[in-house]
Amino acid sequence: MVGAAEEAQLNRIESQVDNGGGGAWEYLCLVRKLKARRPDKVLKHGLFILNNPKARSNLGTEEWTLYEQVAIAAMDCQRVDIAKDCISVLSNKFPGSTRVGRLEGMLLEANGAWADAETTYRRLLEENPNDQVVQKRMIAMAKALGNISTAVEYLNKYLEIFMADQDAWRELAEIYVSLQMYKQAAYCYEELILCQPTVPLHHLAYAEVLYTMGGLENLQMAKKYYASAINFTGGKNTRALYGLCLCSVAINQITKGRNKEDKESPELQYLTAEALVKDYKEKAPAKLTLVTNTLKSMKLIS
Repeated sequence: MVGAAEEAQLNRIESQVDNGGGGAWEYLCLVRKLKARRPDKVLKHGLFILNNPKARSNLGTEEWTLYEQVAIAAMDCQRVDIAKDCISVLSNKFPGSTRVGRLEGMLLEANGAWADAETTYRRLLEENPNDQVVQKRMIAMAKALGNISTAVEYLNKYLEIFMADQDAWRELAEIYVSLQMYKQAAYCYEELILCQPTVPLHHLAYAEVLYTMGGLENLQMAKKYYASAINFTGGKNTRALYGLCLCSVAINQITKGRNKEDKESPELQYLTAEALVKDYKEKAPAKLTLVTNTLKSMKLIS
């Protein structure tokens, strides 16, 4: 993810280049470094350099990196003609190259030749089974074709090798949630929390899965992770505050008639509800009456 300072730097250089101030190569390098998605700008400024023999010659070996960058941007912009020309140049320069092979597979995808793209990717995986980029392309292609079960299979195989890829765990978790496979989704979020224990969104997502699964033990656990999300955001996570309220209501319904120890603390319920009311007073006062009435109906405030 691009940080605020990096985003500002990128925007500044982009404005400079767009207004004829130079620095196109610096801009393209920064886009690549930050993994930012600016395909239209990359295509425009990349082609400007490639079509200028003097500017292109000044790049040295980086010329081929630029051809690759422009090819990918062209496919994003649906300019497959430009992408094809760039890939052809690279193929002539580096025959049999794995990186060029990946681009050829992506070009086949862009042209809707899914079967041929899969054949290309499988050939590349035979040569290098641990090719991370190709495995990701296989996953993306399965999702694009609506083959969700295949995408899940590919993601699981991918994560057996690249266990530290948090984006892949998040993607798999979201697919499992969409399929209502909550136990599997919970496992994915547990892995994410192990990798990044202070990221509030992971705690929030895990809590929501546990709440959806239901049952006293899951609800009590969900409450803890909602509380963690609130703690990591300095008490400003509205969704987590709602989650705590809902957990309290659900736990009270389950433990009705049981021992006092099993029931929710009324003090905690009151504090959570008050925090939610305060949050809406500050952020969305127009909705305050609705929120207050809702909390009253849940018997969390009087």
